[in-house]
Parts: sequence; C-alpha cells; structure tokens
Amino acid sequence: MDAPLYSPRTVRELLDRHQLRPTKSLGQNFLIDGNILRLIAEAGGAEAGVNVLEVGPGLGVLTREMAQRGAHVTALEKDERLRPVLEETLAGLDVTVVWGDALNYDYSALPPGTRVVANLPYYISTALLTRFMRAPGIVSATVLVQREVAERLSAQPGQDGYGYLSALVSLHGSARLVRDVPKGAFIPAPDVTSSVVRLDFSGAVPEPGLVQLLEQALHHRRKTLRNNLRMAGLDPERLDPALQAAGLNGQERAEDVPLAQMTALYMALSAGRVSMEPKR
Repeated sequence: MDAPLYSPRTVRELLDRHQLRPTKSLGQNFLIDGNILRLIAEAGGAEAGVNVLEVGPGLGVLTREMAQRGAHVTALEKDERLRPVLEETLAGLDVTVVWGDALNYDYSALPPGTRVVANLPYYISTALLTRFMRAPGIVSATVLVQREVAERLSAQPGQDGYGYLSALVSLHGSARLVRDVPKGAFIPAPDVTSSVVRLDFSGAVPEPGLVQLLEQALHHRRKTLRNNLRMAGLDPERLDPALQAAGLNGQERAEDVPLAQMTALYMALSAGRVSMEPKR
C-alpha cells in the first residue's frame, strides 16, 4: 500500500472497506496527524537497524512510518479483526505482527537495545509501562498516553501528580514530556488530551524492598509518611529511629519526600532488619 494512512479520508475508507468500527473497550483511537506521527518516530529513535517494539499498531499507521525509516518492527496486536488490514497496510515491510494480549507478552525475551515506540491503549498504559521498565532489553519507551499519565511519569517530588509511578520511573531512569497532542489528531477523537512522553532506562535493577517501601509510602501520597508506613504494618518502635536516621520526622507528606531520602529510609530499615512485608 503506497498511499499515506494518516488522512481522515484514507482511514475512513480503509475502515469501511474492511467493515470495521473502532472498539472503545480496546482503546482504539487511530492517529491521523502526519506531523505527530513523524515526531513520535523521531523522538523514539525509530531508525535504520533499530529493533522497535510497538504495542497496539491498529491500522499500521505508525508501524509503516517506522518500518519505512529502516527499523525492524515487532508489533503486538490483540484485535484479530485487524489481521486483513495489517496484511494490506504492512505488505512488503520489515514488520513482524504478534497476535495476542500485550499484558501476557514475555518482554524479558526482547533483544538488548530494543526501543518501544507506540500509541498505547490508554486503558492498560500504566500496566504496560511498568513491564517495560523491568524488561532488561528495553532501553527506552516513547509513547502516546493520556496527558495525566504523562504528567505522573515525569513528575518530581513536591510536584502535582507525583506518586508511586513517578518514583518507579526515577528508579529505572528518567522521563520527559515531548509534546501534547490534541483530540483532533485521532479517529475517533478520545475524551482526553494526549501527550507524547519519552522514558529512558538506565538498566539499573532496584532493590525489591525499596520498590515495596515506595509503594507502601505513596499508596496514599497526600497522607503523612509515618501514617502510611504504620498502616502498612511497620512497627513504630523501629520505624521512628529509621525515619530519624534518614533525616525525616515522619510528618512529611509522602509525595514531598525526595527519592534520596526514601532510599536512605530503606537503608536504615534494612540495617535494623525491619521487614517491608505488611502484617497479616
């Protein structure tokens, strides 16, 4: 297929020809803005010789753009109705389509240097992003997500939106907002504004206990750190000295505590052999 896929008319004709309608439950909003399309591919580093993983190729619009740049693209698609569409739109390109649920895919098997570039299904974007962070072969993820999620990914302590997901990103690397994307860039238009965000992963493997501590501390991020950890089952007689050792009094709101102090708290708790496991 030689015609560009990112015009509203072409997308509608393709959908009509295959008697398809976007499925809201699968988060299907197809990108129709050529400028945004190229920006995502460029920001994600989809270039010659690079292994790219795409989740939710849809009609193959972004997939084609990346493959035509010379990237080796593996695309994960759940909706079997799109099989004849992708056979048409991706014909002759270096693309491997894997059919199945992206939540069940083995990301640990990806080759080193893999870059994720995708318009993620919004309803599973957070679950997918946590999987990307933990996959040793993935070095970056440039994704189109809800603006609220993008802000959470890039937020720092003390900023609106900072929480467990933000801290998890900082443990694994960094995130930056690339640009917002208006609703009119999609068919059908989503109910929310979207943003392109790029995450770069350092390859660090955080201590499981630290990850668990952050999850407990930021579960109710606007509550005080001490209350959150007490609710998680930590003994005050051991918790309070550890807070003091980390330069904290426990009355700070969890969302305001820098990651370095959270790490210091974890080290102090570990030195005192305080289990992060909640009481049962």
